[in-house]
Amino acid sequence: MPEIHNYTLNFGPQHPAAHGVLRLVLEMDGEVIERADPHIGLLHRATEKLAESKPYNHTIPYMDRLDYVSMMCNEHAYVRAIEWLLGVEVPERAQYIRTLFDEITRILNHLMWLGTHALDVGAMTVFLYAFREREDLMDCYEAVSGARLHAAYYRVGGVYRDLPDEMPRYEKNTFRSDSEIDQRNQARQGSLLDFIEDFSNRFPGLVDEYETLLTDNRIWKQRLVGIGVVSPERAMQLGFTGPMARGSGLAWDLRKKQPYAAYDKVDFDIPVGQNGDCYDRYLVRVEEMRQSNRIIQQCVRWLKENSGPVIVADHKVAPPNRVEMKQGMENLIHHFKLFTEGYCPPVGEVYAAVEAPKGEFGCYLVSDGSNKPYRLKIRAPGFPHMAAMNEMVKGHMLADVVAVIGTMDVVFGEIDR
Repeated sequence: MPEIHNYTLNFGPQHPAAHGVLRLVLEMDGEVIERADPHIGLLHRATEKLAESKPYNHTIPYMDRLDYVSMMCNEHAYVRAIEWLLGVEVPERAQYIRTLFDEITRILNHLMWLGTHALDVGAMTVFLYAFREREDLMDCYEAVSGARLHAAYYRVGGVYRDLPDEMPRYEKNTFRSDSEIDQRNQARQGSLLDFIEDFSNRFPGLVDEYETLLTDNRIWKQRLVGIGVVSPERAMQLGFTGPMARGSGLAWDLRKKQPYAAYDKVDFDIPVGQNGDCYDRYLVRVEEMRQSNRIIQQCVRWLKENSGPVIVADHKVAPPNRVEMKQGMENLIHHFKLFTEGYCPPVGEVYAAVEAPKGEFGCYLVSDGSNKPYRLKIRAPGFPHMAAMNEMVKGHMLADVVAVIGTMDVVFGEIDR
């Protein structure tokens, strides 16, 4: 009998299931994984280094581009760090708007994850369902910031502007019938808050549709149950956060344990898994979408009943509005100085973290008193998860590697920043 030696397989970096530029070197015994070695460094964009050469407020748009499906959550951590350094108190309405858009971002992230994870494992339809809802939420992003993906909507001291009083509508065209366009515009007759409220009323039924397709699907369960099991103790040791930790049975959520924005004023539950496998992490994320929807409904109600400023009035930190800026010389100078020089926080260091959709996203800022950060270190949630790749896939089959990468919800912009 010939001796069969282990052989090495390159999984990626251009593999369709690798979700970004992940090169995974797999040592295999036939179809079984003996060792998995993730190689990162193929994307590296030096975000943290770039931040050292720019005024604080110029780095906010870079945060969107780290994890490009958790855009506003990343911005939130960064602006919170600067606000702590400066000692800025954010108006209550801005806190509620941030909470609202954090949860919209969480749903956007989980829809993207659900569609692509199902696609990797072999289910085509869910992808089309999930992206149908992402369109509506992308329209909310566009309504407040003008951009569908990289919003740069959160600013130091609040948000860029208040929520608009009307939603953009579909115009008549030759591709769709007038009746279809009228039907699409039905929910767009009122303000952005009316549109979000309409979406939040429809969304639980849409999540039921995803669950009908997947949760009790025999093939889905065969591919996910018992794969990539991580015990709660091991999850803590590996530094898991977010759905990866909660799927293993750890009820850890920064929104409850270290509340920020308006999370201490809204009611929601933390879904927790029992078995720590890929299937539990799927169930946790699906339930998280329902809980996010609850938070969104509470924020919409509060925002409809309460008005107020959405950014601090201190023009050394926040720019004057456009009308004032074009009418008064002093306001014009404030605007010019703020966007060219920025501001100089006192000497010190701060770590601010938020519960991003993938886990704990934190920014560690060191100020030397100048208008640029002395150091910026980003704590990306996906990085510790990627480090556990070898442990999670060892002993599994090659096809299970795809399921494990999917359950991690990997986006390489933040891992290889």
